[in-house]
Amino acid sequence: MKYQLHILITALLFFLSTPPAAAQDLEYSAAHDAARQLPRLHSLLISRGDELVFEHYYNGRDPSRPANMKSASKSVISALVGIAIDQGIIASVDEKVVQYFPEIISSSDDEVKQQITIENLLTMQSGLETTSNRNYGKWVLSDNWVEFALKQPLVAAPGTRMLYSTGSTHLLSAILTKASGMSAKQFAQENLSSRLGFSMSYWPQDPQGIYFGGNDMEMTPRQMLEFGRLYLNDGLRGSDQVISKNWVQASHQPRATSPRGQGRFYGYGWWLRDLAGMQVPVAWGYGGQLIFVVKELDLVVVATSESAPGPSRRGHMRSLYDLVEDHVLLAAKTQQLSKL
Repeated sequence: MKYQLHILITALLFFLSTPPAAAQDLEYSAAHDAARQLPRLHSLLISRGDELVFEHYYNGRDPSRPANMKSASKSVISALVGIAIDQGIIASVDEKVVQYFPEIISSSDDEVKQQITIENLLTMQSGLETTSNRNYGKWVLSDNWVEFALKQPLVAAPGTRMLYSTGSTHLLSAILTKASGMSAKQFAQENLSSRLGFSMSYWPQDPQGIYFGGNDMEMTPRQMLEFGRLYLNDGLRGSDQVISKNWVQASHQPRATSPRGQGRFYGYGWWLRDLAGMQVPVAWGYGGQLIFVVKELDLVVVATSESAPGPSRRGHMRSLYDLVEDHVLLAAKTQQLSKL
């Protein structure tokens, strides 16, 4: 009995003397162990509500180094469009794209293209041939990215089929530039990042100076977490309504079925993926740049990874999704259920 009491007191003293960060690491020790096995992983951050409960960097990375978000940038572009609509700079998602580019979409041959809306671009359902994958190199080497994207042939009626295309979100950056009268980066700085407590970092431009809509935006993992928290909190940061609640909810509604696999959908610039028995919004970037917003568990999870192509990339993505699903989401779900 004395021995058992000694063990209990020792355990209690250890718990009381354990700093919060170490206690949090114990909570996600399985996630940490799995993360250390991924040679391409750079960071893993978890917040519950507004509290950062886990933050680790791997393979030589540190908190100060920005990550190339790759296509997770598309979720940021969607946020900027939402803010512009909230402010009345853009009338609605039903606006026709042609009104911003009448010099490109003007002939009678383009009557169907004239029906493409901003919503079609947000949901990857413009019907235009993709500028990603096999066409990506030719597109970014062109003299005019906007014109190239709009001159792509129609391969589906607008609003009927998801065709993932970075050109669609680049058109949104160009529309935002025309509608606001300022660059997309300046608009983002004034209306989004400064209100989240940071400045926009490196962000490349096309030959006409339009900031790259949908790729190569840079943020630190902590800044990515702040962006995810904004959506977790229905567009609020403190008392500041940065994005309307309606836009957040609209963005996370499944609006297109992904051709990339069962249980995957697309909203307004966000993927929706079946994970741990939930439909989880994910800002997804090539190679493993991810922001998970899990309202059911009050969690935001951020992961950044090596973005350079390589034979281990696909295996890394599978392992990373398994890590988040098994060791973060399911673990949190189990803990939540145990408290009921």
